[in-house]
Amino acid sequence: MDVADAGRYKKWGAKTAASCGRIYNVYLLRRENMYKSEENWRMIDEYFIEQLVKEDEILLEVKKSAVMNNVPSHEVVANQGKFLSVIAQMINAKRILEFGTLAGYSTIWFARAVGLSGHVITLEINKNYAKLARENFKKAKVSEIIELIEGPALQSAQKLVNFNVEPFDLIFIDADKPNNPNYLEYAIKLIRPGGVVICDNVVRNGEICNPDSQDDRVYGVRKFITDMALNPLISATALQTVGLKGWDGFTIAVIKK
Repeated sequence: MDVADAGRYKKWGAKTAASCGRIYNVYLLRRENMYKSEENWRMIDEYFIEQLVKEDEILLEVKKSAVMNNVPSHEVVANQGKFLSVIAQMINAKRILEFGTLAGYSTIWFARAVGLSGHVITLEINKNYAKLARENFKKAKVSEIIELIEGPALQSAQKLVNFNVEPFDLIFIDADKPNNPNYLEYAIKLIRPGGVVICDNVVRNGEICNPDSQDDRVYGVRKFITDMALNPLISATALQTVGLKGWDGFTIAVIKK
């Protein structure tokens, strides 16, 4: 934490400053992989995390493990993880499917939300990330709640369809963005009537409004949003966010069936 950051944390008190310093330092290591984040955006996220989330040592260790193992800095931040957890609890979700695991940060939030009687399935293509995530699940004592399926997510999702698995209450899409439209198709097949689908990283530093973007991730997100808009089974909205990870956003949808 630099001098300017230390000064602005000081006015919040020693306890808050120490906690926010921990949060800040984790993200400082990863800032080169994120969109530009304004100082006041970070300060507000850190304040909300300290006051309302109180991110524990296990979750901080998961982030640290991702940094140390060169896992991309794509996981949600703590207040967003708590947001996902609150949504899961609001709809009494007991079965959750996640596209994209990385080091398992959001997966742990979901596992804690569904509790011992719940089940979280998370899909990850990278063997190294999957290995790290399983280690983190053990540390968080949620391994029995989580089933991690390795391999391309589209293939894994098709197997779930073939196996006629029990429908999910909530599906979180946070994997490779070019495949977002395909993930949406599987989400519709795998969700229960009235279930919720949330997708992260849909603003992409404002590039979502650029129809001429040559970025296949932007194209994937734009098609994903168009597909939702045209599907009569889906009632959706999107919100842009600013904070520790810069300028981005998410969609949230109810699948009516």
